[in-house]
Amino acid sequence: MAIYHLSVKPVSRGGGRSATAAAAYRAAGLVHDRATGQTFDYTRKRGVEHAEIVLPAAAVPGDLHWARDREALWNEAERAEKRSNSRVAREYEMALPHELTQVQRLERVRGFAAGIADRHGVAVDFAIHAPHREGDLGNHHAHLLATTRVIESGGLGEKAAIEWSDANRRKAGLVPARKELEAIRESWAGLQNGKFRELGLPYRVDHRSLEVQGIGREPTSHLGPAVSGMERRGIGTRVVERLGREALVAAERRLVRAAELGRVERESCALMVSIIDVSGNLAAAWRERDSQLSRTPTRTPARSLWELQREGRERWLAMRAEAKGPAPESAPGKENEKIPEASRSLERKDPEPERGRKREGPEYEP
Repeated sequence: MAIYHLSVKPVSRGGGRSATAAAAYRAAGLVHDRATGQTFDYTRKRGVEHAEIVLPAAAVPGDLHWARDREALWNEAERAEKRSNSRVAREYEMALPHELTQVQRLERVRGFAAGIADRHGVAVDFAIHAPHREGDLGNHHAHLLATTRVIESGGLGEKAAIEWSDANRRKAGLVPARKELEAIRESWAGLQNGKFRELGLPYRVDHRSLEVQGIGREPTSHLGPAVSGMERRGIGTRVVERLGREALVAAERRLVRAAELGRVERESCALMVSIIDVSGNLAAAWRERDSQLSRTPTRTPARSLWELQREGRERWLAMRAEAKGPAPESAPGKENEKIPEASRSLERKDPEPERGRKREGPEYEP
């Protein structure tokens, strides 16, 4: 089944890499670095099916003949950069569908390289690698090295737009670099799917992540040529150990997620059953509620504060009127019985003035 893989990596001096060495290794050729005096000879390397340099279609072929020389091209890329951490090239690594023939794969890669060259005005040096005889026989892949500067008749010019900062890209009316790379990834998927449709093959690839596609499986990891070679020679590496640990952790996550989904599904089923039971006995529940309401005694409605105050005032007035009325006949032997203190206090209209204090007003003029 066809798979999609395309990664973009910088070739930077800050990472200890050089464009001359990378180009020689990818193309299995010989490149002499004029700045350092080193010669990178990979002519004995096997597995390179095809290597080629693609230039922008808008450029005049006669003016750019120098860029078709691999050694001249990448020495110029090294010479054009002055900083110690400069990016001297941009590498695209992609998987090729083994369902296609060698000629069809070359056609797809050449078209993709030409699209990058025309889009950014750069030179692209690509190489197609066959699967390793001791590895996955379907692992056809390609490496593309693109210059970071625009190709010109006398050498390399300004930095290509894809290398600009997002601030400068916005000023020029361009989308952020991340969006640009997404468009490049999508174009590679379109080239493959177009060929599949042309050949009547049922395969399709998708440049989007598994999460965006709604696929729950974990993505696979790419070991790279160095680690793969060490593994074939029986040499254990920390990379493989780390990937093994990550695979175990990913498997545990999948198990936990599956258990959680199972629990949620069981709780959902139980909730649906309870909802059905409640709805089935809804009429009986209503009858029970009406029966309880009919047996509940009627309570006296609560009175407001204003009603309580009015009732208290009426009682107080009644007690006051009773205290002012004629005293009842005393019972025998109780002639001298005193009037209750509460009754006497009701007879007073105004309290007596305190001693030693002079009250103001017309009643108490001196």
